[in-house]
Amino acid sequence: MTSHLSRLTPDKVWIGVIPTLWWNDDFINIDIGIPYEQALSEMALAGYVGCGVGHKYPTDPAVLRPQLELRNLRISEPWVSTYFTIKAMKQQTLANVDKQLDFLEAMEGGSDDPRRADLVVSEFGGAVNPLPVALFPNCPEFSEEQWKHLIDGLHLAGEKAKARNRRLCYHPHLGTGVMKTEAIHRLMDETDPTLVHMLLDTAHQAAAGVDPLALAKAYAPRIKHVHLKDIRADVVKTIHEKGLSFQQGIEAGIFTVPGNGSISTFPQILDTLAAAGFAGWICVEAEQDPAKADPLEYALMGRAYLRQLLGW
Repeated sequence: MTSHLSRLTPDKVWIGVIPTLWWNDDFINIDIGIPYEQALSEMALAGYVGCGVGHKYPTDPAVLRPQLELRNLRISEPWVSTYFTIKAMKQQTLANVDKQLDFLEAMEGGSDDPRRADLVVSEFGGAVNPLPVALFPNCPEFSEEQWKHLIDGLHLAGEKAKARNRRLCYHPHLGTGVMKTEAIHRLMDETDPTLVHMLLDTAHQAAAGVDPLALAKAYAPRIKHVHLKDIRADVVKTIHEKGLSFQQGIEAGIFTVPGNGSISTFPQILDTLAAAGFAGWICVEAEQDPAKADPLEYALMGRAYLRQLLGW
């Protein structure tokens, strides 16, 4: 079978990294005190050209931007938790979308650098991943009314992003109402493909029992952003058997960098995206406890794996 991986070239595909290797942004107690400047330096040292936004980063673009430029890094995405499915949160959610779009404009400041950030969103209304409860049995299921609010809200947010020449990329996430296969398909089927794109997170999908390769094949033209991370299948099994929470799963090592866990289809996933003309950010991620997994070591490991696959 002909490989299309040679189509993924550094002029149109940018390899970034998410700072959850250095600390956790959901559970701030998972932290060994690494300052953001060290994390940025290690990202650049490991060969990445961009990164997601971490909670330790300065919020003032005038402070953060020079630190990134010093290391030839760009922001790959900010995160927006949406709350369209619960009461009295629509306007706050849309205001946060505007805030993050303003932040990106200030960060990129009219630059002609092609490495433009995407807006990453995920619906956290009713989400149980922040809670100390069994992750998988308590995943919310949306009512028909909630689905309507979600679709309408994502279209409004997508219009805001599109008006700023940004892509809104939806991240199906463990512990949320868009975690399972059927929910992901429904979200894709009922949203406007010009306003709502998909973020493929290989590990969140695999851990939820969703085949990330099948998802890539089904939605390759709509996948505009990738979080490439691996799972440890034995830890996923333990989470189910013991009723562990999302935080407990992270602490037990559910996630790791690509090529270091149980997902074997990364070459086929990337080949599928390449065949569809993918252009954008592919970000290595591993929500790990830095006390157990040295961030620089794993950042290098993830970048080496991609270098092996892509040749650069």
